[in-house]
Amino acid sequence: MARNRTRAPSSTTTTATKTQTVRINGARVKITTKAGKVTTKPALPLEWELQAAQVASLRRLPQYQRQFLLAGDMNASKRGPRAQAQAIATGMTSGEPDLRIYGEYGRLLMIENKVGQGRLSPAQKDRHAALQRLGYTVLVIRATTTTEAAEQAVTAVLEWLAQEKGKAA
Repeated sequence: MARNRTRAPSSTTTTATKTQTVRINGARVKITTKAGKVTTKPALPLEWELQAAQVASLRRLPQYQRQFLLAGDMNASKRGPRAQAQAIATGMTSGEPDLRIYGEYGRLLMIENKVGQGRLSPAQKDRHAALQRLGYTVLVIRATTTTEAAEQAVTAVLEWLAQEKGKAA
């Protein structure tokens, strides 16, 4: 017959902070527990949400489809082994920037999005450096809200277009 084993209460209290992100009423919320106290606050947006806001704002610009076009990638999306193999075989490349802005005269601006102080992966660092060696511009936009990301992208593209006009003249 097995003996009942119970552990005596620990005399040391853990004050480790634990966080988790959950959905409450459809909104992403970050729950933090520290020393028995629970706090909640809105979670930072996901990278794809930043990109979607940028795309929507850029498509609303009057210059869109006249002076520039755009295309986006979802390199970080989840794929099964078969889909991953197909993506790699057809040219999907790790570290490729999230958005490409095609301008007049063959110019290309690439935008990589990071939430807050998110770090570039080693593949992104390598790919961005390789693209810059070939003469392309890669811009990293850091934002904590979708509005901030969209505003930064619009400003960057409008400044880039203004530089483009100066080079064409």
